[in-house]
Amino acid sequence: MKSLQISRYLLILAIVCFCLLSPASAGELAAAHPEFPGLFPQLDSGTRPVTAPIEDQAIPAGSSRSASQSQKRAETLTLSQLLRKYPETIKTQGPRRKHIALTFDDVPDPRFTPQVLDVLRRHHVHATFFVVGSRAEKHPDLVARMIKEGHAIGNHSYNHPKFGEISVNAFRTQIIRTENIINTMAGYKPRLIRPPYGDISEQQLKWAKVHGYKLVNWNVDSLDWKGLSKSQVRNNIITHAGKGSIILQHGGGGRGSNLRGTIQALPEVINIMRKRGYTFVTVPQMLQVSKEKEVRK
Repeated sequence: MKSLQISRYLLILAIVCFCLLSPASAGELAAAHPEFPGLFPQLDSGTRPVTAPIEDQAIPAGSSRSASQSQKRAETLTLSQLLRKYPETIKTQGPRRKHIALTFDDVPDPRFTPQVLDVLRRHHVHATFFVVGSRAEKHPDLVARMIKEGHAIGNHSYNHPKFGEISVNAFRTQIIRTENIINTMAGYKPRLIRPPYGDISEQQLKWAKVHGYKLVNWNVDSLDWKGLSKSQVRNNIITHAGKGSIILQHGGGGRGSNLRGTIQALPEVINIMRKRGYTFVTVPQMLQVSKEKEVRK
C-alpha cells in the first residue's frame, strides 16, 4: 500500500512538472526573466527587427502593430510630443519662407533613382536623397551621381527597420554603418537622418542629439509609395505644400513597387510651385545647417 501511494505521488509530481514546463508556462517564465534572452530560444515570438534585404520588403507602407506593440508605443512619447521636447533636433519643416525641399527616400534604386535624377537635372533642381546603406553598397555609382549633380545626402538606415522597435544600440549600428558607407563615396558623414516610417524613440533621439545629428521627417506626404497616378501624386503635393515645406517622395522601393506617378508628376510639381514663387532648396540649405555631421569633442 505504501509503495502504491509513493507511485501515485510520483505520477502527480511528473504531471505538475510537465505542466510547468509546457510552452505557455515557459513563455511566461521567459517574459518574467528578460535577463536570460537565450533561455527559451524555441519560443521566438517573431518580433525581432526586420533584417531582410530592402528589396524583399514592401516598403515604405503603413505599419500595422499588434495590441502589445500599440500598448508599448502608447507608453512612449508621440512624434508631436518629441517635436515639442526636441525642437532643434527633429524637424518636419523649415522656416516660413518661400522655399521647398524635395526629399527622396529608399535610394539608390536602379529602377527609379536615375529617372528622378534625370528630371531634377533637366529642371536645375537640387534635392535631398536619404540613402539606405545596403543599397548604396550595391549601387555606388548612383550615389556618386547624386553627389556629382549637387544633391544633399542623408542617412536612412542600413536596411530600413522601424527604429521604434529596435534598441538604441541597434539604432546606433544602423546609423554608423550607413554613414561609413556614405563617407567612402561622398567624403563626409551626413548630419541628416531620416527614420524609416518617420518612427523613432526618445532614447534614440537623445543619442542622435548628443552625437551631432539632426532628424528630418516631413510635413507633406506625396503618398507615392502607394503606386498612385501622376495626377494623384501631383495633387497630394501642390495642395499641401507651402512655405518651408519638406516633401516626402521616394526614389526607390520594395520589390514590385511602382513609382511612375512620382517620376511623371515631378516636372509638373516643379513648374507649378515655381509659378507660385517658390524656390527649391536642399534640406541643409532650408534648415541652414551643414550637410556634414558635427564633430563632438
